[in-house]
Amino acid sequence: MQIPAKADYAIRALLTLAQSEISVSAEHLAAEQHLPPKFLGAILSELRRGGIVTSQRGVDGGFRLARPPANITIADVLRVLSGPMAGVRGMRPETLEYEGAATALRDVWVAVRASLRMVLEHVTIEDVSRSQLPHAVTQFTSDPDAWHTRP
Repeated sequence: MQIPAKADYAIRALLTLAQSEISVSAEHLAAEQHLPPKFLGAILSELRRGGIVTSQRGVDGGFRLARPPANITIADVLRVLSGPMAGVRGMRPETLEYEGAATALRDVWVAVRASLRMVLEHVTIEDVSRSQLPHAVTQFTSDPDAWHTRP
């Protein structure tokens, strides 16, 4: 699975918002996380439409989280920006039907989606901003092999 820059930037901006008591401008968020301002502005607009952030115009304007950071999962953000998790050719894995030697492939795709959910639906913006990751993450990161890319 590839995490697009759009998702990485969105989560980084949300982590900054999670630590702020006031509305924060897109420009400040971009500068704080060294992100391209125009691209971040477009991302924040998507997050606003998806109910993750709210925005306010004016002198004290900017962006805020739409709900507490403990109630926003990484999966919520990814779904707003990219749609359903682990789609196959744009389809939900449970709707696929394979024949012959590929019959069990649907189960593999459903398992991939379930494993992504096991981590991404249990990690909140608050968890990451406080560096207190749940067991769903640390069980994987404690395995030294997880830190090595395979060719």
